Amino acid sequence: MQKKVNQLKMGTILSYLSIVIQSLCAIIYTPVMLRLLGKNEYGLYQLGSSAVSYLSLLSFGFNSSYVKFYFEYKVKGEEEKIRRLNSIFLLVFCCLAIVSCIVGGVMIASANLIFNSSLSPADVHQVQILMFVLVLSTALTFPNIIFDCYITAHEKYIFQRLILIGATVLLPILTLPLLYMGYKSTALVAVNLFISVFRTVMNVYYCFVKLEMKFQFHGMQLKVLKNVGSFSIFIFLNEIASQINWNVDKVILGAVQGASVVAVYSVGSQFNQYFINMSTAVSNVFIPRVNKMVAERQGDDALTALFIKIGRVQYVVLSAILGGYLLYGKFFIMKWAGEGYDAAYYVGALVMIPAIIPLIQNIGIEIQKAKNMHKFRSIVYFIIAFANLGISVPLGKYYGAIGAAFGTTLATVVGNIILMNWYYQTKIGLNIKAFFKSMIRPTIVLIIAYMEGLLVKSFFAVDSWFDFISQGAIFICVYGILLYRWGFNQEEKENLRRMFKRN
Repeated sequence: MQKKVNQLKMGTILSYLSIVIQSLCAIIYTPVMLRLLGKNEYGLYQLGSSAVSYLSLLSFGFNSSYVKFYFEYKVKGEEEKIRRLNSIFLLVFCCLAIVSCIVGGVMIASANLIFNSSLSPADVHQVQILMFVLVLSTALTFPNIIFDCYITAHEKYIFQRLILIGATVLLPILTLPLLYMGYKSTALVAVNLFISVFRTVMNVYYCFVKLEMKFQFHGMQLKVLKNVGSFSIFIFLNEIASQINWNVDKVILGAVQGASVVAVYSVGSQFNQYFINMSTAVSNVFIPRVNKMVAERQGDDALTALFIKIGRVQYVVLSAILGGYLLYGKFFIMKWAGEGYDAAYYVGALVMIPAIIPLIQNIGIEIQKAKNMHKFRSIVYFIIAFANLGISVPLGKYYGAIGAAFGTTLATVVGNIILMNWYYQTKIGLNIKAFFKSMIRPTIVLIIAYMEGLLVKSFFAVDSWFDFISQGAIFICVYGILLYRWGFNQEEKENLRRMFKRN
């Protein structure tokens, strides 16, 4: 048990460490990359990446179902069924890798039809080259899914996070020399392919050598695949919705505005991705625990307590990031990305502000899946995503990056905040009233700290890196002190004191 606890704690710590490293790498690497590539070339890369990202939908939600079925068998001690489950998933994902290559080939061939009105023939050709390499990289990730899921099911978070940190560090180390040699966006996709190979090899090695993963191909029952499929179909719908909400804006802008506008949108949405990563860094390590709790038929009160506990941790972190971004993000983007990216600040703000609610509730998604009650969410997200698509096309055409971001904002408010919280309360059995009540004090703390930041800015403008760092530090200090004195509950204070005593 102690080893599992250590894995959980260290996994969470390493998750945040990986995000810090990602952020530091981005701060150093991204401005250099933007200047070496130029706005148009960077836009082409983002356009190709967004288009190919839809191939991930071919997983059909199977990757999210593995942990659930693993624990159903594990709780009952059915090791033979686990071996057969491993075999079925491996065969399915290998087949999907082949299918992704075929579908990717069709997408590459169709690129000229989609982007010929907004991109030059040379740019279309470059996008096709980028898509080809990215298709290969994506295809390779499919067989890796089963090994990654097996590691997650065994709660080996330290290994997973160390691999993630390694991949994060490798990206700029390998990419920058190639960019200086003049390989431009081709270098980015080539390095992505190499890192995909690296992660797959490491996962396969760990599963076979350390975890002694076993397969049993004879006696496989198609009934299992049917059960997995019926569970996964609605996860698949949800993944379609997620892809539309987070990636379709770039494709739309590429089709109606051109690569430069895609670049601006991508810089703004990049901050939202860091925002998401900070949230999932906590919740992802609790996925096995949620599935185990549901498999053991623990009650809604226990699940609500976990829901609130994790949500408060996420909220404390995310609210500090959001407050800092709203106060000082405009200056940072201007200095960091360079001229011509002013609109990126508003893109980031539009998608981050409403996203904070679903992000502090994302453990609820895992509770739904574990209870096999994710159908409603998937249908709602699917409908809202296409509404987002209908809104973003005209808004993106006439208002550029900010217009496209507004469509995503509206979809998030209606689907993720209003409808899902109703569902959590009335159907899933989570006490949403208690959840939001627990966020009142941290919210008041955030408002006070934010007002302090605005007051300081009104007297001392942020015109230099010194101003940025000093005012940001004051904001964090005020927020942290108020949070400890008034925003934290007794358990959180005790946990914080124990953490510092150990250090």
